[in-house]
Parts: sequence; structure tokens; C-alpha cells
Amino acid sequence: MTDADADASDSPSLDGLSRREALKAAVAVGGAAGLAACVDRLDGAEPIPAGDGADAHPERQYAWNDYVRTDDAGNWQLPRHQTLLYLSLPDEGSPGAEEREAVRGALDALDEAYAWSHEGLLHSAAYSPSYFDRFEGDLAVPDDVSLPEPTPLADFETPEFDTQDVLVHLASDRADGLLAAEEALLGEREEANGVTFPSALTDALDLDDRRTGFFDPGMPHEKADELSGVPDPNPVPENAPLFMGFVAGFRGNQATENYVAIGEGPFAEGTTKSVGNWRQRLDDWYGEQDFEQQVMEMFSPGHAVENLVEGVGTNLGDESGIDRFLDSVVEDAEEYGRVGHAQKAARDNRDADGNPILLRRHFESADDDIASLHFPSLQRSIDQFETVRRSMNGVDATEATPAVRQRVNNGILEYIFLRHRGYFLVPPRSLRALPTPAGDGG
Repeated sequence: MTDADADASDSPSLDGLSRREALKAAVAVGGAAGLAACVDRLDGAEPIPAGDGADAHPERQYAWNDYVRTDDAGNWQLPRHQTLLYLSLPDEGSPGAEEREAVRGALDALDEAYAWSHEGLLHSAAYSPSYFDRFEGDLAVPDDVSLPEPTPLADFETPEFDTQDVLVHLASDRADGLLAAEEALLGEREEANGVTFPSALTDALDLDDRRTGFFDPGMPHEKADELSGVPDPNPVPENAPLFMGFVAGFRGNQATENYVAIGEGPFAEGTTKSVGNWRQRLDDWYGEQDFEQQVMEMFSPGHAVENLVEGVGTNLGDESGIDRFLDSVVEDAEEYGRVGHAQKAARDNRDADGNPILLRRHFESADDDIASLHFPSLQRSIDQFETVRRSMNGVDATEATPAVRQRVNNGILEYIFLRHRGYFLVPPRSLRALPTPAGDGG
């Protein structure tokens, strides 16, 4: 660790913050300073459980559902602290054995250091279309799996596309564990949780960007006072998991990990991953929409008319009830002058048997002091994500009535603005270290 002896005086000022606010702030800052702040706040905490090694952990890097907390309704609760590391090979061409061994050594050390759980560390390494373009030959996936370059999915989208080679996603309830793991991966310390790392990701890759976030009901309210995009006085409900004030990610509306798995070929048990970052501007959401209108635009007009949502929506249990309202988008637009976000998207997020297609793992962020949302989505094929995202545009609703426009009264499109989007392949664990398109060498 180059900063192993960093003094606590270099850590961010966390005076006056609650412990969980301080830990979120430390993760956002990162590095030795953030870790020092975590250690100071977590003095006397239980040890972080150690891992059993890569061979003992699931072949699916995204096998998280059985290893996280659940709420009272059985909905999966993501780890509280999240970090996204975007990295690229420094040179042209494909990586060699030396680079591959460095990446393998770093990732295998993570599995030795941390238990595969929310109390330890969940993580994945994923690879972009640009990465696979470094090689000759096509990506060896079944015909029903696509991994295109990212593209705008609405006329009004103007994102910066993430075409970095590698995305490493880290998630843990323990901010100190997550930060120590990150520092070891980036070559800033030699060990984490008692395990010496034989190499770092940065022995082979350059860090291009670092983004952070959190999944913690109540934290959006606690963070909102200091963020751009949230009006004053703070309107975010105290128990809301999202800045927009409602629960999401209902288990019954999510694809299973089995459903999103690639079924055959060298990348079997892998999946594809889309990650978007959306800025939120909520002055009108809280200033112009009353609760009934918010329910209409987040869920559906039917949810409001039938009084299905109480408070932040925890009364809905493990399923939002949205499937009842998928065929009434145009009718609702004409009758109520607005349509629901979930109502629109869910129309194309079901297969012929009614099974959800996407597994969404979104979490909030306060990076750059802006209220925003990271939206990782897992699906067997990227074209499935693109179809669902385009359904969010609600074109048929805008054609039905002038009351619904491209970004007005059209779900939540008026309040969210895409900043970044990238597409990635999440290979099985055995191929996670700089794989070739043929599925060799990982």
C-alpha cells in the first residue's frame, strides 16, 4: 500500500454526520483517506468474514440473491455500499498471459479475503464490446445473445457511452471492507482482510473512472439536504430507499438468476449487463405532483385510482401488481392524461409465459453532490434490455393524447436524465480474467 500509513487527519471531515452517513461519505471519497475514516467510525466492529477461495464461490459472478439480506416481504436488499470501477488496457491490441495472470491473481485474492455475502464482499468483472474487439474472431455466445456497442434509446438521450474495457462492481455492507478491497485491487495496499494480494488490477489495467452509490432505506432522505436535484425543504420520505420516494425491485417483478443466465457455449452461466447512470431533477416531482399523481406516474393510474400504494409502497409486498395494468397504457393516457413508468416498461419486460426478463439491481448515488441513480440490469441478451428501455418512451401514449408528451406526464421521464450507459458481458467466474472471445484464458 503506497499510503498504508495515511494519517487519520487526511480523512474527510465527517463531524456531525451519523455513522451511516459518514460511511457513505467515506466510500464516495475512497482511497486511504476514506478507509481511514471508516476504520475510525467502525472501531470495535465485528471482523469481516473471510472467504473460501474462488473455487468455493458460485460460478455465476452475479449469483447474489441467495447471499444478501431480504426485507419482511422477501425482496432482495442489495449491499449498502456499492462501487463501480471502469478500467481499460493501456495499449492497443489484445492482452497477453502476463496481464491475464495479474488480473486473475487480484480477483482470486478477493475470494480468499472476503466471504461471498453482503457481510463480506460481492463482486463481478465484466467486459465491453470494445474489449472483445481487440481480438480476432466473433464472441462465442449463442445466437440469442447480443452484445452491441451502446446507443441512444430515445431521441432525447445524449449520454456519454462507457466503452472502457472492464467494469468491476464491488458491493458490501461493510464500507471498510469494500474500501480495503478497492485499494488492494488498485495497487494502493498489499493486503485486504488479512490476505496478501499477489498482483493488482492496475498491473494490467488503467483506472478510467470510479463511481459509487448506496442501497439503504432512509439514506436518500439523510443525503438529500446537500444534493443538487432535490428541492428545499427536503421532501424525500424518511423511510424511502430511493430519492423519488417509493420502493422498487419487487421480487415478483424481477427475473431470476437462472432466467438471465447464458445457456450454452464457453460463456454458459454468464450473462449480459447494462449499466446506466441517471441524474435526477426532482423539483417538479415534489413541487408540482401530489401523492396520487406521483403514484400514477411511478406505477400506473390504476394504482392511484384503487389506492393500492400506501406511503413508500412497502404494503405492496413482493409484487407491485403492475401486470394488471399493462394493456391499458393508451386508455389511461386518454382518460387521466398521464401514464405510469412501471406500466410502460413492464409491457416488454415479460416473456410469452409472463416471466420477467430483466434482473434490475439499481442503487442511488450522491457522486459529485448530485442526486442520481445507477441502474445495472442483468439479462440474457442486451437486445432485451433495449426493447424494455424503448418501451419506457411511451410513444403510443404520446400519439393518443396531447396531454402526454415525450417527457411530460409520461412516467418519470421528466425527472431523470441519462448521463452514462455501457454494455458488458459478465463471464462465468472461471473466465473472468481477460477472456478471449472464444472463451479461452480467463
